[in-house]
Amino acid sequence: MALSKDRGITMNDGNKIPILGFGTYPQEACEEATKTAIEFGFRHIDGAYVYQSEEQVGRAVRAKISDGTVKREDIFYTGKLWSTFHRPELVRKCLEESLKKLQFDYMDLFLIHNPFSMKPGPDFFPRGEDKKPIVDNVDLRQTWEAMEACKDAGLVRSIGVSNFTRKQLEMILKKPGLKYKPVINQVECHPYRNQSKMLAFCKSNNIILEGYSVLGSQRDPRWLNPDAPPLLEDPLLVAIAKKYNKSPALVAIRYQLQRGLVVLVKTYTRKRIEENAQAFTFQLSEEDMKAIDGLHKSMSFLKAEMFAGHPQYYPPDVE
Repeated sequence: MALSKDRGITMNDGNKIPILGFGTYPQEACEEATKTAIEFGFRHIDGAYVYQSEEQVGRAVRAKISDGTVKREDIFYTGKLWSTFHRPELVRKCLEESLKKLQFDYMDLFLIHNPFSMKPGPDFFPRGEDKKPIVDNVDLRQTWEAMEACKDAGLVRSIGVSNFTRKQLEMILKKPGLKYKPVINQVECHPYRNQSKMLAFCKSNNIILEGYSVLGSQRDPRWLNPDAPPLLEDPLLVAIAKKYNKSPALVAIRYQLQRGLVVLVKTYTRKRIEENAQAFTFQLSEEDMKAIDGLHKSMSFLKAEMFAGHPQYYPPDVE
């Protein structure tokens, strides 16, 4: 997984992924923000079926292709299989629906968004009268075989997982007849939850760890753990940022890059998009890296009750 001159890491299937990515989200500003990100040099765009913003993202990418800023092959797009499509016969359907919305011929990376399987249907979060998730009994090893078939069909170039624990990753890795290993496990990762055990496990298996919520959270009440303090106001991060004459956000991003993660950043203001692209302009000292390591407290910025009650749910500190 050597770092190349174009700031990309070679994954275990031989394909390269840019180490700094722009995360999209279901907001009206998504299209313009994606265009801005491409203008400032972002080539890795992260999306998902459940975000319902793939049409906007596709328009943004095509606009920047039309004006000569990029070619399709310059863009690394990540999509995700939603939990209501885990049945093997539904995997390709989800992928093809996303490709149609994006108006792309292929995805660069396709991830199983969550290891939680839910009842197929139009509801993204199907729940019963008891308000608990309506689960679906799916063997994720069969889901993975369907992911492999999508790669063989040329619809996606690389496949991976998201929010998987070590136990769930091992289940895939030990699957009889495994054709392709996951190239990535995308997880919540920030100084308050640094995923050190998962990082070590992934490195030992030549799997890249990709971090989201690296800046904490956008404080969206739909997803935010109300007890979570604002990460970027942490006194240590603020002090280190002052030392380097950088923002706490840049320090948090740089911390993960130096640990060997692929990093996703998510913002919709032009100023912050431009700022985040400056993560390669400085380097944290070993002393500062260790100090930030000390902030770990196994804390999640996501609401634990989102999937609580699901038989495949693991609390945040289980790796």
